[in-house]
Amino acid sequence: MPSIKKHNKKINMQQIGTKNILLPFLVPTLVLALVLGTLLLLCSKGELHLLLCKPHTPFLDTTVPIFSDLVDWLPYLVVLLLLFYRAGWATFLASNLLLSTLIVQPIKHLVNAPRPLTWFAENMPEVTLPLVEGVRMNHWLSFPSGHTTTFFVLFFSISIILCAENIKGKNILSLLCFLLATFGAYTRIYLSQHFALDVLAGILIASFSTILLYYFLVLKTKNTRFWKWNLQKLRK
Repeated sequence: MPSIKKHNKKINMQQIGTKNILLPFLVPTLVLALVLGTLLLLCSKGELHLLLCKPHTPFLDTTVPIFSDLVDWLPYLVVLLLLFYRAGWATFLASNLLLSTLIVQPIKHLVNAPRPLTWFAENMPEVTLPLVEGVRMNHWLSFPSGHTTTFFVLFFSISIILCAENIKGKNILSLLCFLLATFGAYTRIYLSQHFALDVLAGILIASFSTILLYYFLVLKTKNTRFWKWNLQKLRK
């Protein structure tokens, strides 16, 4: 009987992993990627950027830069907090941040695409982009968007953790994670730091990195002692 119970437990964990852990965040992400891809096919690069970045308001001009800058510290704070819960999840997120960075940065420097401010000055000089006062504008290394990649890595990872731990309301929380990641990606277009294509590439890279590490890190180490270890055990 003990062996049967253990076997059933493994089956349940596998079912959670395949059905309820990735899909709550992944499905809306794929829909978003499809929408962006369609818009990129229907609109020119400049037209689509102007369409998406134009609706500026005083409220958004204040909140968007603050939200956009969250990627400078929030992911590392979450990693630290996870160390007090499970070292495995902290390792998952930290590894995800590292892997996605190792993918994004070489592509950025290899392509060295112009940012919107530089691109419009060269290709559509008659257009004045709506900029936010006080925001330092970048001119190169546009593709792909590193901020977008980090936003989606962070919130996709959090969604996976919520679902894997079977947290109450996990599906709604996963949708909230998706909305936050999407808004984070949009801030880069709103601030004219990136084009929609840069954002789409960041979303795809983050999704690839997260799914890859989920299968080859989480599923292979989740039953180890290290996975369940946390900083609170140092007090004992």
